[in-house]
Amino acid sequence: MTGLSFIDVLPPEQLRIVVASLVVLLYLALCGSIWRARARQRRQIEGDAAKLLSATSDKASLLITFASQTGFAEELAWQSAHALHAAGLSTYVLPLEQVSANNLRNANCVLFIASTYGEGDAPDGAALFADEVMNAALDLSNLRYGLLALGDCEYVNFCGFGRRLDAWLLQQRATPLFDRVEVDNGDEDALNIWRRHLSEMAGVAELADWQAALFQSWRLVARRHLNPGSAGGPVFHLELEPCDGQLPVWQAGDLVQILAPGDLRKAREYSIASLPADGRLHLLVRQERHADGKLGIASGWLTEEAVLGDTIELRLRSHRSFQLENNIDRPLLLIGNGTGLAGLRAHLKARAAAGRHENWLVFGERNSAYDFHYRHDIETWQQQALLQHVDLAFSRDRPERVYVQQLLRNEAERLREWLRRGVAIYVCGSLEGMAAGVDAALREIIGEEAMQRLAGEGRYRRDVY
Repeated sequence: MTGLSFIDVLPPEQLRIVVASLVVLLYLALCGSIWRARARQRRQIEGDAAKLLSATSDKASLLITFASQTGFAEELAWQSAHALHAAGLSTYVLPLEQVSANNLRNANCVLFIASTYGEGDAPDGAALFADEVMNAALDLSNLRYGLLALGDCEYVNFCGFGRRLDAWLLQQRATPLFDRVEVDNGDEDALNIWRRHLSEMAGVAELADWQAALFQSWRLVARRHLNPGSAGGPVFHLELEPCDGQLPVWQAGDLVQILAPGDLRKAREYSIASLPADGRLHLLVRQERHADGKLGIASGWLTEEAVLGDTIELRLRSHRSFQLENNIDRPLLLIGNGTGLAGLRAHLKARAAAGRHENWLVFGERNSAYDFHYRHDIETWQQQALLQHVDLAFSRDRPERVYVQQLLRNEAERLREWLRRGVAIYVCGSLEGMAAGVDAALREIIGEEAMQRLAGEGRYRRDVY
């Protein structure tokens, strides 16, 4: 036995377990180091932006404020600020939830960029502003403002929150610099009207520093049908790599925009299901099929028409309102259904890399036999104690339908306990049914005041569609 290590004398089965465990530990260590490096890089980027836009909130500075649900309004706010700063104007940027009545009373000029959530509501982060500041009577007769309203004309209350904000500002005697600009699904013609207004404000013919993110070429390298035999629409796991070989930076919670061939003016958004440490960008896409039998333009291209090796045009979108940010050290309650599991999976990967184990997953789908997406990942995280609780609602497995909001009501006491421990709640999935039902259940269990506090502190975040 002299000179033999303990590995030499292990039975084959135990040896395989030891090797597998070492591989997992090495992978987690690699993920952790990459996650920390990405976080440092992100802080550096944010620090550079803060230095560039370092004006104080005095009357000489132009306030640009955004109300964002998916990150698009925030992206436009920073693009506007950079462009105006380059043209010589002093600017500073704040999310609308950080804007107070005194900010508005003391400001000479404000640009509002406001998206609409659901059927005319304020985005989650701006809900407190809408409830408190917009229900107050203010004298804003000294304020001049411009307003860019973002929306989707498929909803009845198109640009509903932007229109409501505009009407409130007029009631407070604020003076519009120009007519409200409304944008349907990122329409470039409408955005160009906004850019022209900013150029006029800066006194230049054209803003030279409008830094819109460019679409890049990625290659579809893997695709797997996850739910053959399901009563629901087919769901696919996709993996993509950049054609230039340079994997960009993103965070858990971020999105991608994809342009399908023949649909070059309307990008579709998908939650990212992986981290850069995985080496590829993962998506979870449900194939859409219309009543006439035709495939959805983007989902059909991604799940059926494109073949492995085809080029996919996409760009990353930072989705700050669904990122972990300072919630990385809090207990996390992750709630979702269907393909909403994509965004939750990325968060769980980030939590694993950071060594944070206080995680609770509530997930719903149709049938456990067909629709338990990423089952292996979830069960592995349970075995590793990364997931302390997993509650599953497979609505078609029982005679009576069970949904995620009912599971929350069943676990109301645990929810209150996690609330006392400082939990942050992330919801990802369908707007109709799931997200609305979850929101109602949460308000029923913990109360309106607690929900407002969670939203105001950035501890209630949603990526719903």
